[in-house]
Amino acid sequence: MKMPFPIKIRRAAMAVSVVCGLSLAWSQAFEKKPDDPAFERYGKVPAAPIPASLVLKKGDRLAICGDSITEQRMYSRVIETYLTACRPELDVTVRQYGWSGERAPGFLARMTNDCLRFKPTVATTCYGMNDHEYRVFEESIGTKYRESARQILQAFRTAGTRVIWGSPGCVGLKPSWSKAKDATVDDLNENLFRLRNAGLELAHAEKAGFADVFWPMLTLSHHARKDYGTHYALAGQDGVHPDWAGQAVMATAFLRSMGLAGELGRIDLDLSTGRTETSQGHAVKNFDQGILRMRSTRYPFCATGPRDKDHSLRGGLLLAGFFEDLNRFVLRVRGAKEESYRVTWGPETRTYKASELEAGVNLALDFEVNPFSEAFGRVDSAVAAKQEYETRQIKQLFHGPEGRADMEATVEFTERIRTPLAHRIRKAMAPVEHTLLIHPK
Repeated sequence: MKMPFPIKIRRAAMAVSVVCGLSLAWSQAFEKKPDDPAFERYGKVPAAPIPASLVLKKGDRLAICGDSITEQRMYSRVIETYLTACRPELDVTVRQYGWSGERAPGFLARMTNDCLRFKPTVATTCYGMNDHEYRVFEESIGTKYRESARQILQAFRTAGTRVIWGSPGCVGLKPSWSKAKDATVDDLNENLFRLRNAGLELAHAEKAGFADVFWPMLTLSHHARKDYGTHYALAGQDGVHPDWAGQAVMATAFLRSMGLAGELGRIDLDLSTGRTETSQGHAVKNFDQGILRMRSTRYPFCATGPRDKDHSLRGGLLLAGFFEDLNRFVLRVRGAKEESYRVTWGPETRTYKASELEAGVNLALDFEVNPFSEAFGRVDSAVAAKQEYETRQIKQLFHGPEGRADMEATVEFTERIRTPLAHRIRKAMAPVEHTLLIHPK
């Protein structure tokens, strides 16, 4: 099966620094550029750091901050649903703070009132798209961005919040609202690239984490258009606001920056003896005559959609290498006596060679619809409802007449509404009983 470039974004580490609770491998390596003249203008692209260990801590309170791309509540939803369903043992709670049209100075002005009052222990940011002003780079743009970013990082640090500074993404076409008549798409992306590098340097200097959104978005967009056609708009139909595929790439970048390991489940089965072994979050109830019955409290990430559409969440996750890096639910079968076997999991059946089963197959990748899909959908829907209210809570109420009249009363009132929405997420996270049928073909 043809796999889009790149399956994994990995860099060799040359130095390790433990900073602000984040263990990162800061590298002097450079990113590999696609073989296309359009990428020559970027010169050497400094590689982003690789977390040397898990960045998140049990019970973390995560704040997801950003502009209208964050307010779309898509990549933030993927992140929260992943942390809730796929890594429940971390017990991480999430709030999203997306604000349409916002620049880094705008968040700096409101972060104490809107974000820090809830005492986040870790935060992600995604600014720069509006900061680049949709025009050719000028030093004044970089200066303003760097200064606001530095103050945001320092304010978070003073509050005891660990930070993962996210770069802006790329643009796919010149948006209609750009006032720079002579600027090209390449000019805008070079501007965003400079802000990406400024954020990388600041994160290093301020002992913070870093999530590279720009380079994966730019390079994967290039390869997706080659594979699927020039209509494929990873950065969105307006050139700026990604649909689900682009948001999947963004979410993958942020989840990688958190140092998350991708093994969400492992099932080892010996057909000759009937012995089974599973990883944390999964238990075998019994195995008899090729029927393996299980109970799981940790889900694989479930997503559907065609590979070649920019509105497809699953397609974007495949493009980003998400299943290989972050979504491995592996079945390994030893002791096979036949050459091949049919594996049924939920409504779908796949045929594998015995050698493939012995090496291990990723059920999360191979079974688009599986026994977790329905339960996963309930968790995801609950996350979506909560994040939708968080936008109303902050934008309309905190910054509306209610907040101007009495901020503390508005906080108390809105929290009484938000709290049950958060509880519904936890309630939706119920154990799943599922069955694997493994029979000779």
